[in-house]
This record gives sequence, C-alpha cells and structure tokens, in this order.
Amino acid sequence: MEFALAPTEPRNAQSYPTVWDRSDLRVVCFDIDDTLIDFTSASRDALATMIGRDDMWPLWECVTEAHVAMVVTGELDYPTMHRKRTKAFLAELGRHVSDHDAARFERSRAAEMRSGFRLFDDVLPCLDWLRTAGVSIAAVTNASGSHQRAKLDALGLGRFIDHVTIAGEVGAAKPDPMIFHSACAALDCEPSQALHIGDRLHTDAIGAQSAGMRGVWLNRDGQQDTEGVAEESGVLRLASLADIPELVVCEFAQLGAPPPR
Repeated sequence: MEFALAPTEPRNAQSYPTVWDRSDLRVVCFDIDDTLIDFTSASRDALATMIGRDDMWPLWECVTEAHVAMVVTGELDYPTMHRKRTKAFLAELGRHVSDHDAARFERSRAAEMRSGFRLFDDVLPCLDWLRTAGVSIAAVTNASGSHQRAKLDALGLGRFIDHVTIAGEVGAAKPDPMIFHSACAALDCEPSQALHIGDRLHTDAIGAQSAGMRGVWLNRDGQQDTEGVAEESGVLRLASLADIPELVVCEFAQLGAPPPR
C-alpha cells in the first residue's frame, strides 16, 4: 500500500501467548487503509487516470513494495522513494522520465488519490457505537504518520480515535508485537484487554494474536483462507464492521455496552 512500511517479522512471538479476558474489553484497535478507508480503490483509480489505462495496478504494487523495503532499511526517505518508485514504474512501461517529471507525476497522482479517499459505509456506525459503549479506539498503521493523521482528520475520523500508533515512530511494523504493545501502553491497557481489526490476515489479525491481543480479520471480499491459517491461529473473521457490536456484546461480554442496533 501507499506509504506502507514493509512488515517486520514478529520478534519472539511465542513469548506472547493469547490470554483473552472476555469480561474486560477496554480498547479496539483498527488498521487504517482498506479497513477504515478505501485506500486501494482511490489509489488504483488515481493511477489509471494518470497513465490512461487500468491494467497496471499489480505492477505498481510490486514496484512499490520493492521501493518501500528500501525505506524500512534506511536506504531512502519517503520523498526520494516516491520519485524513484515512479521512475521505475514508468520505465517498465517504456517511459523514461527525469527526476523532475517523476516528482510532478507523483504530486498529481497523490492529489488525485486523496480526492478519491472514502470511508467504507460501515465505519462511522461502528466507531460511534464503540464510543457510546465507552471503549477506547486506536489506529495502528505501518504507513507514514503525517499522511495517515491528515487522512483521518480529512475524513472526520480524528474525533473518534484516542491514539494513532505509527510504525515509523515506534520503530517496529506490524506484525511485530512491539507496535501492538505500544498501542496498548498508550491507552493504559493490557494486550489481553484489547482486540485489533484489520484487512490483512497475517499482518493484522495473526500479528495481534501473537502479541496477546484478540485478532480480527476483516475479510470484506470473501478471500479464501485455503491453508486454514485463520482457523489454526484462532483469529476471528468478519465480513463487515457492522458485525462488531454483536461481537463485542455476545462474544466478549462487554459490560455496559448498548445493544446492537
């Protein structure tokens, strides 16, 4: 994903067993891109607008992943990565451009993408319900802090979120337990008192589960878990955030929570 830090391997994940306390849910953490905000649609549409074709998204993702890995290792900063990523991508299409033109392309693409960001329809009702229930809310992301905070504020999510945990600021990226523990510490709760919801099975759900939280895989598109990894790890699977109230009330016995609407 755009601006995403490549996930690090969990450090000593086996030392963080899941000890879930059903009666004491205090914090719900969310991934941001493609969990709360439809990032992929906006980014894919922006790229198609810029190059005049809509079949190059897999190539863009591949080139982006390779260049973001260099940000993680400290070889590149984000502005340099964006320029080099764009040059490399366009070169694959047979268009060799200067640094200046690559930077201009990136600015236009980013502006087009930002104009296309939308919340999924189930986001605001879910966050409003959690706020009413008295549950603290965190966002946990591997992406650039400045971009993510601006995105949350622009889409009206800042008023719901008590803390934003950024991989680059913590020094660890999902699925490393450290980033999940940082979110819990910021909201003064134990990992066993929190759950994390995200669209990536391994990075989000299993990563959180390995950190001692309850992991929830938000599988909007009905992806098949052909290897049975989700079942084996014990993570929960939901198709929509609209299912969160029932999950909290029924599965986790959240005391004092209002009934699902």
